[in-house]
Amino acid sequence: MTEGPLLKPILLFAIPLALSNILQLLFNAADMVVVGRFSGSHALAAVGSTSSLINLFTNLFLGFSVGVNVLYAHYTGAGDKKSKKETMDTALFMSVVCGILLSVFSLMFSKAMLVKMGTPDEVLDMAVLYLRIYFLGMPAMLFYNFGSSILRAAGDTRRPLIFLTIAGIINVILNLFFVIVCRLSVAGVALASVISQTASALLLLRCMTGFGEDIRFTLSDLHLSRNKAIRIMKIGIPAGLQGMLFSISNVLIQSSVNSLGSQVMAANAASSSLEGFVYIAMNAVSQTCISFVSQNHGANKPERVIKTVKICLALTTVTGLVVGGLVNIFGVPLLSVYIADEAVIAIGLLRLRYLCLPDFLCGTMETMGQSVRGLGYSLAPMAVTLTGACLLRIIWIFTVFSSVHTLESLYISYPISWAVTTLAHLICFRIYFRKAFVSL
Repeated sequence: MTEGPLLKPILLFAIPLALSNILQLLFNAADMVVVGRFSGSHALAAVGSTSSLINLFTNLFLGFSVGVNVLYAHYTGAGDKKSKKETMDTALFMSVVCGILLSVFSLMFSKAMLVKMGTPDEVLDMAVLYLRIYFLGMPAMLFYNFGSSILRAAGDTRRPLIFLTIAGIINVILNLFFVIVCRLSVAGVALASVISQTASALLLLRCMTGFGEDIRFTLSDLHLSRNKAIRIMKIGIPAGLQGMLFSISNVLIQSSVNSLGSQVMAANAASSSLEGFVYIAMNAVSQTCISFVSQNHGANKPERVIKTVKICLALTTVTGLVVGGLVNIFGVPLLSVYIADEAVIAIGLLRLRYLCLPDFLCGTMETMGQSVRGLGYSLAPMAVTLTGACLLRIIWIFTVFSSVHTLESLYISYPISWAVTTLAHLICFRIYFRKAFVSL
């Protein structure tokens, strides 16, 4: 990451990462496809209505994995092996503890949260059941995400891809078995997700116990280094709070969607799943950006930081336009994979039209925010995203959407907020780039 040409290594890093992220997204997509085709639109609406809550609960802790990535990559660039090992041991300890806390919290409060969101009675019980079972897999999910952040920071995106490929195959097979053969509906797809997440975590654990001198790990190494935990949280808490509060705006949007009925809920669930694939493809570039920026910041190479950001912005824009355009063109057959109801498909096309074509703006927003985090500053991108995306959307819901109560008026808030936030992140990067390299 710190020597030679940049475009090729960025692509070699980003492509396996994109495939890994797509496979992870397929966990939830497979759930929705199977219940939508074999259990009906109510089951699809139930699973889809939980996605914003899942993101809300997990994003705070997944923000810590951003802190792990930045810290480990920085020590890699600086050649500090002792600090790398302490960072790894602390990160994996935190993942287990946070996963257990998250599982307990979900079991206690999932029904109250779904009721508060206005989830219709006909899908409420199924949504609660899905959410409670799904969150039993949180310790495994967080262990995998923290561990894969360490591998990515070390330059390895191939092994996480292999592990997720195996877990994805397990997930699909178990989905079909539990739903079609055992007729467990939403409970079956939730169980399949938990088992497949556990499989990916065990594969990663096996990898890290014998991977190499720098990141060799044993269960007896699990401990908390106070200094490293503070540094992880210094970057991770703002990133996590941003993701969490960002999800609050999405919860409000989901509540607005819920007010329009279960048919609109099913359409929104299917189309947002497709949109997720566009986002994930771009997000791989932004995750690549943070690793390359962090290592080159640690190596004190400002010119490579600038070049990295420019390449990643170009790749994000092209990826968003191409993938988003293809999803729009093939919207009908793609939505038909999730649900056979033509009325639901017609509603789903509306979201694709408003969100997928300008989705590249979301990618540029993410890339610029991650660039600033890669320099070691996390509060500024959090503040910018919360103001430009979250707050703006919340204001929009209570003003424009409340006056013009249509899906179009709701969906247009997304591209507007993305554009505003991207411009603000560009300004922040210029400020913190100077500050980061003057302080070295």
